[in-house]
Amino acid sequence: MDYQHLSTLLWREQELLDLLLFKAEEKQYLIISGKNRWLPRIAHEIEVVLEQMRTLEVERAAVTEVIAATLGLEPNPSLRTIAEHVPAPWNDLLVKHHETLLGLVTDLRGLSDANRELIQSGLAAIDEALLSVRPDAAPTYTAAGRAASRGSRSMTLDGTL
Repeated sequence: MDYQHLSTLLWREQELLDLLLFKAEEKQYLIISGKNRWLPRIAHEIEVVLEQMRTLEVERAAVTEVIAATLGLEPNPSLRTIAEHVPAPWNDLLVKHHETLLGLVTDLRGLSDANRELIQSGLAAIDEALLSVRPDAAPTYTAAGRAASRGSRSMTLDGTL
């Protein structure tokens, strides 16, 4: 049967999720350290991993459908449902795959939420800094090339009054 193929695909999925977790941690370090220059590169690397996962998901779905039909299950069963219907030792192995995948996805969600909060707090800090700059305090220029704030004395471009 295709149990071995499914297990191989699940191992590959775990490897990709683990790599995605690593990339998310890299992204977090870049955000925290302020090394924004590398953010587009890490975003591209994450997209590459996600594309590999999408391809793997299609193959896994196809293999799962064959197994489900063989076992007399409804189409598109969960991994847990398949594990409940396959013989030993595959049932235990599929349950372990399921538990590992759930743990990795939980870790990824937590890290993704943390990264989102870091980015949002950084954006909020920028907004606050921009609000602290009062546009009415900025100098304007007269026709003679003098800079003047509203309600203050005029000064020349070289800073003299």
